[in-house]
Amino acid sequence: MRGVVVALGVSMAVAAGPAVASAAPDSIDKVPTPQLSWTDCQDGFQCAKASVPLDYDRPSGAKIDLALIKLPATDPAHRIGSLFVNFGGPGASGLQRLRERGKWPWLFSDELRARFDLVSWDPRGIANSAAVRCFDTVDEQQAFFGSFPEMPGDPSGNAAFYAKSKELADRCSAKAGPILEHVSTANTARDLEMLRRAVGDSKLNYHGISYGTQLGATYANLFPNRIRAMVFDGTMDFAGNSTGQNGNGKSVPLDTRQDVATGIAQTFEQFLRLCTEAGPKCAFSSGDPKAKWAALTARAKQAPIVSDGETWTYSGIINAAADLSDSRGWPDIAALLQRLYDAPPAAGLRTAAAVAGEQYTSNRTEAFNAIQCSDSDVPTDPAIYSRYAESEDQRVPYFGRIAVLDMMSCAYWKAKDTDRYTGPWNRPTSAEILVLNNRYDPSTPLHGARDGAAELARARVFVTEGYGHSSMYVPSTCTEKVKRDYLISGTFPAAGQTCGIDASPFAG
Repeated sequence: MRGVVVALGVSMAVAAGPAVASAAPDSIDKVPTPQLSWTDCQDGFQCAKASVPLDYDRPSGAKIDLALIKLPATDPAHRIGSLFVNFGGPGASGLQRLRERGKWPWLFSDELRARFDLVSWDPRGIANSAAVRCFDTVDEQQAFFGSFPEMPGDPSGNAAFYAKSKELADRCSAKAGPILEHVSTANTARDLEMLRRAVGDSKLNYHGISYGTQLGATYANLFPNRIRAMVFDGTMDFAGNSTGQNGNGKSVPLDTRQDVATGIAQTFEQFLRLCTEAGPKCAFSSGDPKAKWAALTARAKQAPIVSDGETWTYSGIINAAADLSDSRGWPDIAALLQRLYDAPPAAGLRTAAAVAGEQYTSNRTEAFNAIQCSDSDVPTDPAIYSRYAESEDQRVPYFGRIAVLDMMSCAYWKAKDTDRYTGPWNRPTSAEILVLNNRYDPSTPLHGARDGAAELARARVFVTEGYGHSSMYVPSTCTEKVKRDYLISGTFPAAGQTCGIDASPFAG
């Protein structure tokens, strides 16, 4: 659930196992520091490239270039240093997202931007940094993902979905080349250490969002004495993501063992509650939204629903309703559900089409799988997924199977990165880590954030009384101030304090 793959519509304290990471910090220290040459790249941003080893076990061997972007501090005289930001995924372009979001005031206030250079980068395997490419052309990419079956809403769709998931894994194995064996989060953490040195900071300042918290936790345990300040925002269960609870990673699907389905279901309950309270400001509010939802999905199970020339299957509706990460988009979800609820029965249906999703314009899906499948133990027997899809659908109605099938290609993934990191997660760090999480987060549920924080040696959890995924998608000026005060002066909020959000999703 950290990064939605292909056309799916929608990403515990554990005894840690031994580290599987052969490139030790002292060997990293011997690798020459990259030389950065920043140049203007429009709208006040600066860009650079950093050369780093493809394989840190062979630092004198092949090199790859990492693409960086910087938004310089607005008060250079009082500048603290660089704040490295990973916006999540894995697979999202840091260059693109810093351009889009670096000036969002609830994410990076003027006060914060005055004191830090904001720095992001495309991690290895992504976009402009040695991208994982599994297709020969963009047209081939788009045709493949355009034909990808939607996540099956019942067992009849499993075979086609599994087959296409395997085809993606096979294509990447055949075409992506050596980067597949060096794209783990541990190697990106080593890259981050190189970038810290390259910008001249004695210790790291870091803000990791969603998957970026897994990267942050990996860095914190590989380089525990090199941290000035770390904010984890929309936090994962680190051991659960890597090897599973008590080592059950090879027998339980990844997001199932982290109970992401419950996070989606609880957030959807809040969607229905807030919609009811909003009245006319929520398009789905008339009558009883909960009863309407049950009626709509029951109808879609009988036959697809056609509205405005679009064909919506049961699975497509479930995936659309589960896409709750950005609460600012909740009114659009409500409008869609009402439109489908009002749609008249169709006398003759055309062949059902896959629900339209984000246009495939980069290598985000390939990179997501390459990184996630490198990092995590997962079951490799498709029958395990089929069984869990049914049992989870009964345990968490509507949303249970999403967390079972959302990383299906990993079941067939061949490439391995022997330098991946699997723990321990509790090495004492030079700074205590601030963990932020929304009360209702569909992608990184609060219970998982608490579990992840408990795995760390020094961390405090701060809760925002909000709905959606991370502070990036749930504006809270109050939460930004908590983060800002910590990053600037190292202060934590009082015990028991929480923050509200700037506006209800249906404020209008």
